[in-house]
Amino acid sequence: MFRTALRNVLAHKARLLMTALAVLLGVAFVAGTLIFSDSVGEAVKNASAKNLKDVAVSVQAVSDPDAGPGPAKDGRRATALDQHLADRIRALPGVTGVRADVTGEATLAGRDDQPIGNGWQNRAVNYQPGKDGKDPRYPLVQGRGPAADGELALAETTAKAAGVRVGDTVRFATDGPVLTKKLVGIVATDDPAVTAGGSLALFDTATAQRLYLHPGQFDELVVAAAPGTDQRALTAKVRALLPADRAVARSGHDLAAEQARRIAEQNSALSKTLLTFAGIALFVGVFIIANTFTMLISQRSREIALLRAVGASRRQVVRSVLAEAGLLGLISSVVGFALGTGIAVGLRAVLDANGAGFPDGPVVISPSAVLASLGVGVVVTVLAAWLPSRKAARIAPVEALSTVEAPPATRSLVVRNTIGALITGAGVAVMLWVSTLTSGDDLPIAMAGSALTLTGVIILAPLLSRPLVSLAGAVTTRLFGVTGKLAKENALRNPRRTAATGSALMIGLTLITGMTVAGHSAQVAMDKMVGSGVTADYQVKTSTYVGLDPKLSPKVAQVPGVEAVAPLRGTGFSTEAGPGRDSSFGFLRGTDLDQIGKVTQLDITQGSLAAVRAGGIAVSQSGAKEHGWRVGDTVNVEFYDKKKARLKVAALYADNEVLGSSFAGTALVDPHLDRFRDDELLVKTANGGSPELVKEIRRALGDSPLLKVQSRDDLRKENAGQIDTIVNMVYGLLGMAVIIAVVGVVNTLAMSVFERTREIGMLRAIGLARSGIKQMVRLESVVISLFGAVLGIGLGIFLAWAGGSLVGSSFPTYSMVLPWGRLGLFLLIALVVGVLAALWPARRAARLNMLEAVASQ
Repeated sequence: MFRTALRNVLAHKARLLMTALAVLLGVAFVAGTLIFSDSVGEAVKNASAKNLKDVAVSVQAVSDPDAGPGPAKDGRRATALDQHLADRIRALPGVTGVRADVTGEATLAGRDDQPIGNGWQNRAVNYQPGKDGKDPRYPLVQGRGPAADGELALAETTAKAAGVRVGDTVRFATDGPVLTKKLVGIVATDDPAVTAGGSLALFDTATAQRLYLHPGQFDELVVAAAPGTDQRALTAKVRALLPADRAVARSGHDLAAEQARRIAEQNSALSKTLLTFAGIALFVGVFIIANTFTMLISQRSREIALLRAVGASRRQVVRSVLAEAGLLGLISSVVGFALGTGIAVGLRAVLDANGAGFPDGPVVISPSAVLASLGVGVVVTVLAAWLPSRKAARIAPVEALSTVEAPPATRSLVVRNTIGALITGAGVAVMLWVSTLTSGDDLPIAMAGSALTLTGVIILAPLLSRPLVSLAGAVTTRLFGVTGKLAKENALRNPRRTAATGSALMIGLTLITGMTVAGHSAQVAMDKMVGSGVTADYQVKTSTYVGLDPKLSPKVAQVPGVEAVAPLRGTGFSTEAGPGRDSSFGFLRGTDLDQIGKVTQLDITQGSLAAVRAGGIAVSQSGAKEHGWRVGDTVNVEFYDKKKARLKVAALYADNEVLGSSFAGTALVDPHLDRFRDDELLVKTANGGSPELVKEIRRALGDSPLLKVQSRDDLRKENAGQIDTIVNMVYGLLGMAVIIAVVGVVNTLAMSVFERTREIGMLRAIGLARSGIKQMVRLESVVISLFGAVLGIGLGIFLAWAGGSLVGSSFPTYSMVLPWGRLGLFLLIALVVGVLAALWPARRAARLNMLEAVASQ
């Protein structure tokens, strides 16, 4: 029987090629994900281990409790790590050296004065030369290390991005004002934060302390020890020297273990995401595999009957089909694994080109990746062939010898439809419940409901295929006459096969449609949020959210063409629990009450702004409803700085995205700020703004690289870019599933043409031209593709609608908006898929010899 299985694989190479391609692509996706994850993880792990190579103990500062919960008022931090402590640690037995680090953030101005780097990854550290005048952590590429207040060095990638060379003046900012220093050196680094798109600036120690700490203070003391030193024992000795609650000491081994765990978690999240889409691709492949083996078994029923007649048992028939599937799966998986290796290399290169900046490292092919990839391919193929193998074993020899293909039993379809209706009903019920939920934490429930609904529709697909295919067939019959009618009848002849082929396309389009509708609706909601209630022409803030010096807003107001400037800063608070009411949290914005009405549509519904000026607060209508407040109420709150206050509700206003849930004058908010800074400025201009006016505003604010002066269109584009990036990534990942579905359509048509060889010969004999045969096959392909597309798009819209309430928790203005243009494009793509998928089968059918086809059995 094994030889029989091997012979069948070799005898039906062309028929099984498309099935092998489906398995191959799915395995390639899995293998590429696993190899990519292992390679990147190993590279990051090696880079991190290199940074910890000489670290026996790390002493890190804890924020000074006397300095308050945030940064110091002047923007510099206070720590308990100083030179005296470093000297005491250096005197411990076994210690060979102590490196004292100062770290911070510096954003550099690049070409056209635009900031370079990637936000929080714009690192700044102190350069610590040894006896040779060089810092071993940062090998010099050009020039020398910084040694005076007016000097700095940059990482090689940072200097290239900024377009500066040794000797140039570099403009940068740490927390607002623009600073300038001379570039004296360029260094190399494999710091993952820098290679992943950040930047690196180096200063001498005194300058770094002046910028980020206080003279003589450090963020971290890195202790090096002699070989063979017990790190844990040394850590205990170091810990005994530290001031209580002001610093923590950890051994190098513990730091390495933590880094390894963190890297594993990061890789795990990415791997799970990619493997989810790989699973979808393989799931789509299951339909193609099952379809192929069902058709092969129908075509080989006479052969199977002969095997049964000469003594083959049902188990042997099952094992023969499964062995055939296993062999096909193994061959496809091996080729798929090789392709997956190329995918992993290409994926890494693409992500690096888009700023991912993974550390250099070899391609890692682990035994687990090999076994998992091959195992998945073989298991999926065998499982998909299991039901067809049982069907083969149930064929009665005499019945099989007298007919080529028997229609599916009515009872089996009734059972299938009943099960499908129950599962679909359960899924729809869950999704209707999801539509009433509003928390993003309920996403797992929505995913479970979506999976149930999709599974139920897949089971019901044969039942649904009849009305949908009949409707499409009515159109093809009217437009193309007899060939259109024949295409419809061929698609309806075996609803199971049509359903399985259409379902493969349906799965991909369901997910793509759902993401498209949700993404488009979120984008519309975000546009509403950006423009809702805003009359200001520009929003000014910093890219690192360090805030703006309040002294700068009057300077912006003096710029010619500026009509009004309203600062926004705020702090959080908690309310006391009351009778029947739990404690709650809120955020109070402080602003210039004389200017705020000029930059936003402020609609006071109760109370007055004058009462707010007198020391009260204004609360949004939704905020008042949430807290149970009314105008005139006095509420007890505790601000984040632990100070308590009694606030009087002086006014209610229509919900406004700019002002949030509550606002007051700056005099009420300022005493509770950790750091006296404006979060943003809203600027109203006389003539709607211009590029020249933006430059004047930036100049009034010191033209810092940290500044972001954005119009409402800029904000919309920025937000749209974030959502479009996610949706496009999903398109790319689900594209593999759609490609596999197309392969399924080609495979089904090709084998269907073979199955109908005699029928096609008869049609040719009674006068149907070759062009008519081609048109018939093409229309059948289009009908099947449109069936899958309509089902997928409809189901995707339903799932997006039901899950929309969860998205609405992040976008209060969310409502489902259908992107008709994209939905129409999806239908057009399905139409094109149907035409392209039929090219080879239609050509093959048209080229059949009429007499040989009629005489075939």
